[in-house]
Amino acid sequence: MSASDAGAAPAGAAPADELLARLHREEHTRLIAILVRRFGDLDLAEDAAQEAMEAALRTWPRDGVPDRPLAWLVQAAKNRALDRVRGDAAAARRLARLRIEEGERTAPPADAAALEGGDLPDDRLAMLMGTCHPAIAPADRIALMLRFVGGLSSAEVAEALLLPLPTLQARITRAKKRIRVSGIPLRVPEDEGERRARLPLVLTAISLVFTEGYAATSGASPLRAELTAEAIRLGRILHRLDPASAEATGLLALMLLTQSRAPARLEDGVPVPLEQQDRGRWDADLRAEGIALAEQAAAAPGAGRWAIQAAIAAVHAEAPVFEATDWPQIVALYDLLLRHDPGPVVRMNRAIAVGRRDGLEHGLALLDGLAGEAELAAHQPYHLARAITLEELGRPAEARAAYARALELTGTEGERRFVARRLRGVEGA
Repeated sequence: MSASDAGAAPAGAAPADELLARLHREEHTRLIAILVRRFGDLDLAEDAAQEAMEAALRTWPRDGVPDRPLAWLVQAAKNRALDRVRGDAAAARRLARLRIEEGERTAPPADAAALEGGDLPDDRLAMLMGTCHPAIAPADRIALMLRFVGGLSSAEVAEALLLPLPTLQARITRAKKRIRVSGIPLRVPEDEGERRARLPLVLTAISLVFTEGYAATSGASPLRAELTAEAIRLGRILHRLDPASAEATGLLALMLLTQSRAPARLEDGVPVPLEQQDRGRWDADLRAEGIALAEQAAAAPGAGRWAIQAAIAAVHAEAPVFEATDWPQIVALYDLLLRHDPGPVVRMNRAIAVGRRDGLEHGLALLDGLAGEAELAAHQPYHLARAITLEELGRPAEARAAYARALELTGTEGERRFVARRLRGVEGA
């Protein structure tokens, strides 16, 4: 079947460039996952997907947008991948072992029996599990997952992992080489114990995809709905795969509770701080589901970092107004979280909570104590937290300097407007 067999709408029926941009944003990771499942080669999948996108960019404006655009892209990419395989004897021999000759039906993923029903199994979940293979270096796994399953750019992955861009690119290159040389299968492992062993890294990757969607590091808007929706979808799949897992349940609860605030988080494209949000606009259904899941996670054996973070989000969600927030409980939960994740970002968030519980001076002292942390030097939320605290303490000169540094590190237009507005307010004072 040729790509054109997917059907085409009359020329001009849809703006091809806009549709392609949306497909690339929302479906590119699915396209790569489908190709990886069929061909077992990440480099080949990435190249074929890119060539299919380029072919669509050439032909759709002329011939019209297909009735089923994603099906057209999948078929075009498969055709290009097969053309490459036929022209590369070594690749052909390698891929023949995976039984991907043209016309052969793709074998079901290894976890088909465990995931029967609904929207399961899922190619992107298989890639997430596959990229957590123990033969891939731990430092490289999350970078690979975020880049090719989360759909983040290299710059966005570097920002999410608090890494220099060249370091991130080297990790991805190293991981892809290991997959290719070792023939690592990018699929869900058959063994339940192996799936459980890989779960923590998968959860971390999904959370970082969600964070990039909810607080984007670049672009016009601080919110990227396609990323938050994809992260929640994958979170629901993992929860269905293992509903007794405190951590899978906790991550899903955390994402739902955070997403419930989305309707109140922006005003004219500018972020609204939590203390100023209209809580009546929060999504009541997501809030209720998230609180119930957070309680379930907290009561389950093995509750760890995600269950604790879900509990923190639930405390915020249960407060009718910001002033009623139970800060002592939040600080106590951060103390528990530090046992699982003693990293500087958790300590930064705990410092903010301590400032609300014990007074801003105490919080600022803890924030200033983190000034030497290399991971926070270019972390915009850290400098913004210091700036806001200094402003509320009536120390405008220091607040201006902190706001200026935060502005240098702000990537989205909406965030820039927010920080610039706060900076102007301090300068005016």
